[in-house]
Amino acid sequence: MTIRTYSVPEISCGHCVEAITGEVTKLAGVTDVTVDLASKTVAVTGAEIDDAAVAAAVDDAGYTVVS
Repeated sequence: MTIRTYSVPEISCGHCVEAITGEVTKLAGVTDVTVDLASKTVAVTGAEIDDAAVAAAVDDAGYTVVS
């Protein structure tokens, strides 16, 4: 299992958490998504994680992954 953490500074509320979680969990290979409001991060767990696909899913939810 791989865990990758992404910075998403726009996270500010429960709706953000739900929207991002909903989109990222749709990705193939993703087994868990944890959005942390305090640190404004998204941790993604899975066998194979495609960074570009995660960034696109976060974008589909209306937010932006930053490096």
